[in-house]
Order: sequence, then C-alpha cells, then structure tokens
Amino acid sequence: MKKVISKEQAKGLWIQAQGLHERVPFGKGAKATQAAVEHLGYVQIDTINVIERCHHHILFTRIPDYKRQHLHQAQSQDKTVFEYWTHALSYVPTKDFRFYMDEMKRTRLSPSKWFQTVKKEEMQKVLKLIKNEGPLSIRDIEDDVLVEKSHPWASRKPSKKALQLGFYTGQLVICERQGMLKKYELLDRHFDWEKKPEAATEKEILEYLLERALRSQALASVDSICYLDAKKKPGIKKLIEGKARKKDLVPVHVAGVEKTEFWIKPEILEKKIELDKDLVHILSPFDPLVIQRKRLQALFDYEHRFEAYLPKEKRVYGYFALPVLVGDQVVAAIDLKADRDKNELLIQKWNWLPKMKSASNKKLIEEELHRFEKFQLGK
Repeated sequence: MKKVISKEQAKGLWIQAQGLHERVPFGKGAKATQAAVEHLGYVQIDTINVIERCHHHILFTRIPDYKRQHLHQAQSQDKTVFEYWTHALSYVPTKDFRFYMDEMKRTRLSPSKWFQTVKKEEMQKVLKLIKNEGPLSIRDIEDDVLVEKSHPWASRKPSKKALQLGFYTGQLVICERQGMLKKYELLDRHFDWEKKPEAATEKEILEYLLERALRSQALASVDSICYLDAKKKPGIKKLIEGKARKKDLVPVHVAGVEKTEFWIKPEILEKKIELDKDLVHILSPFDPLVIQRKRLQALFDYEHRFEAYLPKEKRVYGYFALPVLVGDQVVAAIDLKADRDKNELLIQKWNWLPKMKSASNKKLIEEELHRFEKFQLGK
C-alpha cells in the first residue's frame, strides 16, 4: 500500500537530502568539498561565468567557508574527485570511478560520431606528448596543422578532439583546471593506484544509480534516477521492484503530484525533518535541486526558466536568473551579474513569485546577497 505524504514533507525530505536544510551540512575547510561531492554524487560543471561558475557556486551554497582552491586541491592534489560525464560534465567522487569504466570501454570500442574523425596518429601524438612531457593543455600543443572548425565549439587544432577522446575513453584524465582551461594527464599516472579498480557490472551500476538518487533526493522516481539516461529505465524498474518486495523500499505518493511514483527507504520516511525556515540559498540554475526542472516544478510549484540562450525580448526572469530558496519555498528568481571591473554584484531583475513578496523575505534575501557578493568577487 502506498504511503501518501504532503508536498511540504516531500520538499523537506529532498532539501534535507541535498544538504540545504542547515548552513554547515558537510563541515568546514577543504575536506568539506570532498564530503559534499561524495554525498551529492556529482557537481555539474558549466562554462557560463556571468557570475561564478556553477561548480563553485553549488559547493559554496552548501559550504559557507568554501574556497575555489578547495576544489583544485580535491582534484589535483588529494585526487578525491575527478571529472566525467554524468548527465553533463561533472565532478564525481574518485571512489565511484569503477562505475564509469564500462562507459569508457564502450566509447573506446564505439566512439560517437563526434570522435570518428580523430585519426589514429592524432591520438598517438597526444598520448606520446603527455607521456614524455607530463600534463598539458591544448595551448601547449603548437605544432598542429590547423583545420576548419566543424562546429562553433570545436577547435582548429585536431589535437583538441584527440585529447577529448582520450578523456572519454579513460586513457587520459583532467588533472587540473586553470580557470576553464583543462590540463590532461595519463590516467594511470595521475591516480598511481596500487591496483586499478575493477569495472562495475551492469547490475552494480544500476545499484549505484539508485543508491545515489536515494541518498541525494530522499524520494526518487524512475525519471529522477535515470535523468537524461532513458536506456537505464527498464533495469532500474526491475531493481526497484525487487527491493520493494523485500520491503527495502516503499512506494510514496505525494499529494497533488499526479502520475509520478516515488520510492523511499522506510527509515528515511520516518526521519524527522529539521529545517531552518529562515535559511536562504541563492541557487545555481545547474544546482542538483534545480536541474531536473519537471521534478522541481512538481514539488515546489515553480517552473524555472533558463533564458541565457533566448532573445532578450522573450526573457521573463532574465539572462541568468537564480532561484531563491527560503526555508522550503522558492520565493523569487533574481537575475544577477558580477561586474568584476567595478567589483560589485548587480541585480539585473528581481522577480517575486506569486504571494511570496514580503518585508521579511526581502530582508533575509538581502542579507544573503551580501554574503553571496563577497564570495562572487572575493571580497
């Protein structure tokens, strides 16, 4: 029999699972970055820098004393996180590396159309260069014969696509970022494992995806577990059915959310929700609470619009609007821009959601905006 819970309870469970229920959920200092990535399962990377890039933004949201060098330390020194593709390019816990090895092998055996133009000699060239000279970026390769771009985001240097292919096939790893400039290293030399991890089986990968979703979402649906990965849905459904028979998972219906079946661990369902109702989070559009737009709308009654690629006249919230979470409600969407020359954070447009405008909400948000500005501009 399905358990029926309210939207308020569903939101509280999800916010708590996301580490947004209190100010310091993952501790302080550099180690908090590792803890946050391991709990969330991934932190998305994106190049847009109207304000601080989203990977830093997502971590700052959950780690008050977060510094950009903490992520650099985790990636390049401690090597507790690495970059790979989840639903998008992301930072992923190194302890989860084995769950990505099967995808690396598949790409090696059957590269996508994008990589089929990479010549064998181009691949050998970059591997040999890195082996002999150490980590390098595309800027370090100066002897390529330039070609015409095949895509606006492509490079005239053939070596760039070869480096990318080496990354996706697990021969190379991004060992460091200097801004958004990636430096590549041989994977085995970067991690220097005594014993390389053993690739996870398909069943283990499904178990991993389910556990990651339950940990970071509390209540999960097949769609939220398999976000942008529809081919995994049949396997996930079968896995859930087996766990439900054993009472390891229970079905949940959220009042007012039709056609979506959620699943939750019974001990989490009984967990007391402890949520600071005055806590404010200015969220990235790529935050794991926001990125699954349909789920966000279903539970928070807020339809986020990412309008950076829309013509100005079609924008409602603004070029880079950020949802503002106060307690368990999205109350506003504020379009912000960092003016780095003047060293100030500009409010391009402040959008209140219906019935959410109040003096108390405005005061709370303004206090958080001051903290947010200090992080954005390094004040």
